[in-house]
Formats: sequence, structure tokens, C-alpha cells
Amino acid sequence: MPVTTSASTMRRVLAALLFTTIWVAAPCLAAPALPGGILRDLESIEQDLAAADGSSEVAALEDRALSQAERLAGGNAADRWARALYLQLASEAAVHRQAYLEAAEHIAQARAVRGIDAAMRARWQRREASLRLGGGQQARGADLLSDWLDEHRGDAADYWQLAGAQARLERWDKGKRAVSAGLARDDSPTDAHLMLAASIFQQAGEDDQALDMLQRLLARAPENPDTWRRAAGLAQRLGQHAQAAALWEAGWRQGVLGGEAALERRVRLHLAAGTPARAAELLKASLEGGRLSDSLARRRLLATAYQQARARGPALAAWRRVAERSGEAEDWLYVGQLAAEWGRDAPAREALSRAQSLGSEQASAWLSYLDQHPLATQ
Repeated sequence: MPVTTSASTMRRVLAALLFTTIWVAAPCLAAPALPGGILRDLESIEQDLAAADGSSEVAALEDRALSQAERLAGGNAADRWARALYLQLASEAAVHRQAYLEAAEHIAQARAVRGIDAAMRARWQRREASLRLGGGQQARGADLLSDWLDEHRGDAADYWQLAGAQARLERWDKGKRAVSAGLARDDSPTDAHLMLAASIFQQAGEDDQALDMLQRLLARAPENPDTWRRAAGLAQRLGQHAQAAALWEAGWRQGVLGGEAALERRVRLHLAAGTPARAAELLKASLEGGRLSDSLARRRLLATAYQQARARGPALAAWRRVAERSGEAEDWLYVGQLAAEWGRDAPAREALSRAQSLGSEQASAWLSYLDQHPLATQ
């Protein structure tokens, strides 16, 4: 039966892992000397496992290793060390058939063997943590890995793995600590890690750090519209309205953001950012060009933008158009009040008269006041 590339790769990984753990680590840890027969049997299982093609062969090797481990239980120091190594072989056999939780149980038994060197016990704890996380036991795996990192110097990958587990468990404060440690050890985090960091920081209430992660991500991976939306939303929540508008503009100009909803939000972000003239310019052009449907709500928004930009002529004209379209007394009253505030006597009287005809008592009072206090035309 031909060997596939993936199977060949798995064999090389298993062989390298087993060789490193058994034949290199053991002498360094001053492990008890093993009888030649035990060594040859361990090596035989290791080689057979690396060459195994089918799950039945792997399962048979696992059973063989477990049987030997059971036979050696309760023996002397050399027997206990051999038992631990057989359990580790059984664990790697279970990994080969993707039974990660069974693999974790085997390695847990190995590290529980009495007399095992502390360094090897710690190595196997790290292995058990990874297996439990891979098998879906997030809480147990995260606790094991966290305990291991409390005592050992982990690398960036360890902290990113822990951060992912804590996020799945919704342990946001613990996840934040893991992310911070991962970032401190990783000069170039992957896009996935930046997104993970952003999510954890945001859930932990660290919106400023979450925004920084998203901006780093957008700088090299700008094609996801959801990332632009999320970054702009975070900037708004932080009160950084100009930054939110700038982010939205960047996403729009790159063609990532589009459509009516995105265009209207672009306008609203400019209003919030204190650039109402730009908001009015965009909205007017969009309404006239048909890129936005011409609704009463958008006409109100245009009038508001002109008013905030202190463009009095366009603002009055826009508000008048709103009143004409709505036919509401309150809208005509507002036009009249605004015109009066700006010293526009004729437009004020006309609008107030329209409001009065529609039943506005306030408009009548305003007209009486203007009769007694004529406006100085501006």
C-alpha cells in the first residue's frame, strides 16, 4: 500500500518526538539504566509506530505498550522508568489515531509514575496540556498549561495557545495576561493572533489595546470589511471620533467598504468627528447622484450637517425642504425659529405663518413677538 505524504509526515514527526524524549532526554535526566531487552522492545515499538500504515496496526502497538506498562507497575526504579516510557509510547500511538484525550490520559499516567525526574514530569505536563486542549478539554488543558508557564519559561506559541483556550472559556482577564505575554515574546504575530488579541482585549474592557491590534492587522491585511467596521466602532466608543472617521474613509477609499449603509455611516462619522461640511458635501452628492435613496430622514441629516457647518443659507434651504416634505407644524416652526435666530425676518415670518396655519400655538406667539421686536436683517 503506497504511503501518502501526510502519513509520511506524521511518521517523521512521531519518530523525531519519540527519539527526543526517550533516547536523548533520558540520559540527561540521569534515568535508571534499563535492561537491554526493555530497550530493544521500546525501540521496536517506536520503529513500528513510525512505520504503521493503518489504525489497526497503531491500536495494536498502543495495546502492546499499555500491556508492558501494566506488567511493570509496582517494580523497582528501572521498571517504573520503563513503565513511564511505555505509557508515553502508548500516548503517541493514540495521537497517531487522533484520540487526543486517550493520549492525554496515557501521558498523565506516565508523569504520575513515582520517581520520575521533575524535568521530565514537567515536559510531560506540557504535553498533556496540549493534548487536552487538542481534545476539547479546554479548562483542564488551560489550567495545566497555565501552571506549567508559572514555573517554566514558555515561548510565544505557548502563550498564544493559552490565550486561545482562555478565550474559548471566556476567561477574559486570564486571556489578557496570556496575550500580553505572547505579544512580548512575538515580534511578528500572525493575523490570527492579532485578531485573537483584539477580541480578548475588547472583552476584557481594554478597548484602546484592542483598537491597536486591529490597526496593526489592517496595516497588512486590509481586505476584511468587518475589521474596518470593528476598528471604527472601537474608536467611536473610545471617543476618538476623528480616528473613527479616518478609519472608515480609509476602508471606503480602498474599496473594502461600500453600499448605502456604509455610505450613510461615513456621513454620520464625519458629523461626529466635527467635520460637518465634509458630511454635507458627501450626503448632498450622494442624494443627487442616486447613490443614496432620497428619504426624509436623510434630508434631515443633510440639514443638520449644513447647520453644524454654520452654512446658514444652505441650512435654511435644507430645513425648508424638510418642512415642505413632511408637512409638519413642528418642522415649519423650527425653520422659523432658526431664521429668526439668524436675523432672517422674511423667511422667519413665512415659516412661522405656515406653522401657525397648521395649528402651532408657539408659532403664533413667535409672530406676535416679531411684530413687537422686528429683526435687524442680516
